[in-house]
Amino acid sequence: MKRINKLLRPNILALKPYSSARDEFSGSASVYLDANENPYDTGYNRYPDPYQMDVKKRIAEIKGTQPGQIFLGNGSDEPIDLLFRAFCNPGVDNVVAIEPSYGMYKVAAGINDIQVKSVLLNEYYQIEAKKILEATDEKTKLIFLCSPNNPTGNNLNKDEMIRIITGFSGLVVLDEAYIDFAPGTSMLPDLEKYPNLVVLQTFSKAWGLAGIRLGMAFAQPGIISVLSKIKYPYNINALTQQHVLKMLETKEQKDLWVKTIIDERKKLAKELEQFNFVEKVYPSDANFLLVKMKKAREIFEYLMDQGVIVRDRTKVALCESSLRITVGSPEENRELVEKLKNTPPAP
Repeated sequence: MKRINKLLRPNILALKPYSSARDEFSGSASVYLDANENPYDTGYNRYPDPYQMDVKKRIAEIKGTQPGQIFLGNGSDEPIDLLFRAFCNPGVDNVVAIEPSYGMYKVAAGINDIQVKSVLLNEYYQIEAKKILEATDEKTKLIFLCSPNNPTGNNLNKDEMIRIITGFSGLVVLDEAYIDFAPGTSMLPDLEKYPNLVVLQTFSKAWGLAGIRLGMAFAQPGIISVLSKIKYPYNINALTQQHVLKMLETKEQKDLWVKTIIDERKKLAKELEQFNFVEKVYPSDANFLLVKMKKAREIFEYLMDQGVIVRDRTKVALCESSLRITVGSPEENRELVEKLKNTPPAP
């Protein structure tokens, strides 16, 4: 890996970050007259902790990391955008991303005027390190991987990921949004081995907190300090921090949800395979199934008319004639199957 100062945009390296009142004081006091806040207690009249230290400490205990290795963002989209803004010079640098994958990598790149070099997965929806590394050049700053991948649902080959991480001098961003549904496969325990690795995780999926928008980025403290330097001062509000702290005390409930969803994933896959218009249910390590079927668009529209919403992926590279179906509750999954069973579209 290149030294972080060599990877950073020069203006970011030279940037003096905004200093909030809470940057200049930490701890507790009896009188706060430093931040021009309303002094009358509403429960939320004070600014939140800009570095979310209580939340980070609890996350670190659960994840087996250090608080200094954690950045919290407004969803995972915030650290994705900040990585572009910190390391990629607009109109000059580029990134490499697998295809198909999560669409926000390309959107964030477009917003920041960064070229994306897309590398198609192979026929098994797997990465090939040689092809990805060959797509890089001296202007490539970031490589984006997603495992389990969206929308294909499968874990990427770990040996190939390691070849990419060790063979690239920039940062490798590994999005693990769905990792709770693939137990034991996270690369978070390997964070210390690879100084150029950034791991993204989220509270939106397994924790059932999509509505509060809290994403996590894990990396070496030098990278985390850069993201903290350029984020908005109070990017995570007090309500979110308080709610997440409560939810982190209910890990057993989260684990039960995950187990139920994995069980339902297996059951739903078997049921979908019985329909004559279903050509293939792809193996999944996530909380959804990619399903190839005849007349996929017509089935999508039929389900929508029936009040059952799935995701049309027919125009996504390598996902032609496929729908992405989230694994719901047992009741929701039964309703999906019944709609398809009772009034199946013509094959």
